[in-house]
Amino acid sequence: MTSHAIRRLVTPFALTLAVAIAPAAAQNAAEIDADAERLIKALDLQPGSVVAELGAGYGRLTVLIAKAVGDTGRVFSNEINDDRVQQISRVVASAGLKNVTIVTGQANDTKLGEQCCDAVFMRDVYHHFANPGAMNASIMKALKPGGMLAVLDFGPPPGAESPRPEDRDEDGHHGITPATLERELKAAGFEVLSTERYGFRSSLTIARRPMPPCPDDADESI
Repeated sequence: MTSHAIRRLVTPFALTLAVAIAPAAAQNAAEIDADAERLIKALDLQPGSVVAELGAGYGRLTVLIAKAVGDTGRVFSNEINDDRVQQISRVVASAGLKNVTIVTGQANDTKLGEQCCDAVFMRDVYHHFANPGAMNASIMKALKPGGMLAVLDFGPPPGAESPRPEDRDEDGHHGITPATLERELKAAGFEVLSTERYGFRSSLTIARRPMPPCPDDADESI
């Protein structure tokens, strides 16, 4: 086949691929924007709030939340992938944000400071936790007493949830059900406040680190 003939075949394919990718990227951006609004409302984020995003990906959600908490707030943007850490740095710099701290985490440890956050959130990340018990303990440690946790995630095909956490990101089992998520959060000591289902098998679960018990009233007889 001549080079001219190859070009005639490749060019229409490339154009078709570009047209297909562009709407998908725009749709994904719109979904992230919508999820940012859900998080801001559910976590009652205000100027001055200190929050962390786990598994921040390429940083779009970090940027939106950083703008919501303002210059007096702080966002810890957490990732374990070095390439994505660098990408987040570029996105944050491009947005001119000074209130974002990028944290390189580990598979079972957020690497966040103890009781540093009013809230922690993640989007389509929880089902990747191979050891959810260890990770939930690390999240709990990073939250202030009364601090909030928001988990946006999606469910697997009906009846196909894997009983093994390390298999939840495999084809055919991809995702986690709200019931399993709630059970694991409660086992870690969280108070589960609500779960909202939306879209195609998506859900938003809100939990809280409990406040310490109030001291008993002093014995009046003393």
